[in-house]
Amino acid sequence: MLDIILWILSFFILLAVMALVLYQIMCFLDLEIDYINPYELTTKINNITLPEFITQGALCFLHLVARHWMMFFLCLPYLYYNVNLYIHRRHLVYATEVFSELSREKKQRIFKLVYLAVLLFFSLFWMIWSIVDDYEDDD
Repeated sequence: MLDIILWILSFFILLAVMALVLYQIMCFLDLEIDYINPYELTTKINNITLPEFITQGALCFLHLVARHWMMFFLCLPYLYYNVNLYIHRRHLVYATEVFSELSREKKQRIFKLVYLAVLLFFSLFWMIWSIVDDYEDDD
C-alpha cells in the first residue's frame, strides 16, 4: 500500500513539474505575440526556474528513497541537465538577450515537456502495475 501512495505522490509531483515547464512555454509564447515585455518575462521565468529544479530534484530523490530504480534512472539525465544549467548560471533568462535566445529557449522547454510526458507515461504504467500487483497479493 505504501508503494501505491509513493507512486501517486510522484505522479502529482511530476504533474507539478510539467505545469511549471508549461507555464514557461506559455510565457515565451506571450512574449512572441507581444502580450508581455521582456522584463516581465524574465522576472516570471527566473522566479519559477529554481522551484522547477527543486521539485524535479525532490521527485528524483523520492524515486531513490522508494527504490523505484527504473524511474530514478530515467529522472537522472533531467536532473543532471538542470544541475549543469544551474552550476554554469545558464538557467537565467536575461531581458537584453531574450529575443536572440527565444527560439532556443522555447525548444529547450518543449523538449523538457516531452521528456516529462514520457516520464509521466512510465509513472502511470508503474503505478497501475503496482496497484494490480497489490490487488493480486491480497487475493
